[in-house]
Amino acid sequence: MIDQRIKFRHLQTFVEVSRQKSVMKAAETLNVSQPAVTKTIRELEEALGVRVLERDGRGIRVTRLGEVFLRHAGAAISALRQGVDSIAADSLGNAPPVRVGALPTVSTRIMPHAMRLFLGENTSSRVKIVTGENAVLLNQLRVGDLDIVVGRLAAPEQMAGFSFEHLYSEEVRFVVRAGHPLLTGGAFVFSDLVDYVVLMPTRTSIIRPFVERLLIANGMPNWPNQIETVSHAFGRAFVRSTDAVWVISEGVVAADVAEGFLVTLPIDTSETKGPVGLTIRTDSVPTLALGLLMQTLREAAGAIPQ
Repeated sequence: MIDQRIKFRHLQTFVEVSRQKSVMKAAETLNVSQPAVTKTIRELEEALGVRVLERDGRGIRVTRLGEVFLRHAGAAISALRQGVDSIAADSLGNAPPVRVGALPTVSTRIMPHAMRLFLGENTSSRVKIVTGENAVLLNQLRVGDLDIVVGRLAAPEQMAGFSFEHLYSEEVRFVVRAGHPLLTGGAFVFSDLVDYVVLMPTRTSIIRPFVERLLIANGMPNWPNQIETVSHAFGRAFVRSTDAVWVISEGVVAADVAEGFLVTLPIDTSETKGPVGLTIRTDSVPTLALGLLMQTLREAAGAIPQ
């Protein structure tokens, strides 16, 4: 538990004395008196219950325990300065843009709501949203072209150097247009799907392995008439104007289903359920704008009916 007696001035004074190895030089840099520096260090040591500095001839030496505390004190001051700089840059309109990679499932399901919340904060930060396949977005995140990727959790071998925050879970759905022949017949039989064209996720898409396992489990390892696509604009237009079946993450078509334009086929797809969330680099420190956007994404995800 943090001792409430430790203030920013204690950390700043300790770091400066440690850097200068002199109370006098630290006092000059901080523009305070030497007795004030000595008093501040004494207060810090009393709060910590250990000595952090000691005399070394005419100079000052950091103790072993002081060295441990110094690393954390320096990091705390640096983080605080970055926060202040971020707010200053944002208020002046000089903040760098937030670069977001969004899978189609979140581009239509939570990103619009999150952006409305973000814009409501009246910041001057710009946002750049890029959509595409998961592998492509993660590669852009890895090389620093993106600040965050919002989508399904990638395979373990693809997550090296990344951290993931779960927001919600979703399944893959088989959807068709309203009035489709499969909806007007008798009891639904999975094998009936073979007579129709299917829009499938591409082989490099993150949901493709889940779909393939589901098809194999239902006796359809190969679907004769396939079109592979990650374009939800094409998929939506094609399915609504033909008898094709679209295999897609439910988030992409949630609004279409709710409005009655598309209908979900009665297929148990629970085994395709997977986590959707935020992926960032483990070595990155979110800017003020990115941190704010992450919070609005959490709020937007929290509004999804469960």
